[in-house]
Amino acid sequence: MIDGKKIVVILPAYNAEQTLEATYRDLPLPAVDEVVLVDDASTDATVKVARRLGIRTLVHQKNLGYGGNQKTCYREALRLGADVTVMVHPDYQYTPRLVGAMASMVTSGEYDVVLGSRILGGTARSGGMPLYKYVANRFLTAFQNLVMHAKLSEYHTGFRAFSRKVLETLPLEENSNDFLFDNQMVAQAVAFGFRIGEISCPTRYFPEASSINFVRSTRYGVGVLKTSVEVLLKRAGLASPRYLCEDGARLSVGPVLSEAPAAGAGS
Repeated sequence: MIDGKKIVVILPAYNAEQTLEATYRDLPLPAVDEVVLVDDASTDATVKVARRLGIRTLVHQKNLGYGGNQKTCYREALRLGADVTVMVHPDYQYTPRLVGAMASMVTSGEYDVVLGSRILGGTARSGGMPLYKYVANRFLTAFQNLVMHAKLSEYHTGFRAFSRKVLETLPLEENSNDFLFDNQMVAQAVAFGFRIGEISCPTRYFPEASSINFVRSTRYGVGVLKTSVEVLLKRAGLASPRYLCEDGARLSVGPVLSEAPAAGAGS
């Protein structure tokens, strides 16, 4: 625990066999109460590695997509009683060593959301981010800051920490099951008035680290522009997309789940 708050790390995994152990070994485990991996029907040995490491592991029997995976992750974190949930990609692209620092920024009561920024400190390019991704990141971030009246260094990081109140308040069930989920979630946090902090996060790009291709990146970029405009229209009272409405569907949380059976992908 940190400041008496329960810290849960979630690992949304898909074919992370080669990088999962390095990610797990770098977690500041003394500060973490639970680690949960949700495997999205991987075709490699991700589940086998996770269980060897003793990680609580849940398995999707069919691929639900990156956003669908996160929804399961956050449901489970809430079921486990998380006060702060930190999402870490198990592809070892973001340094897990900052989990404690990010969680502390939330437990301090100063922030509701903390983003690990690849832009602060110039770590994106030095870590090997492709130039086209960097340029797109800067353009999309500038556009979103202008349209949504915010001042974030980037909206597209996958390294994030959330208070329990955020996960219980945002209508996350309304979000995309694909990669746009991440951007919609930050847009929701801005639109709902949550306090967002950032911390400089070293990153590394290498063949085993997951990355979406150019076509899917383009589709994501178009989705980001659409999300930004929807926030603007919602504020102007000209549109009411469900994922930005207070009565949108929230995550349904039932009893604590048992660990998924061994049958399935990666077992």
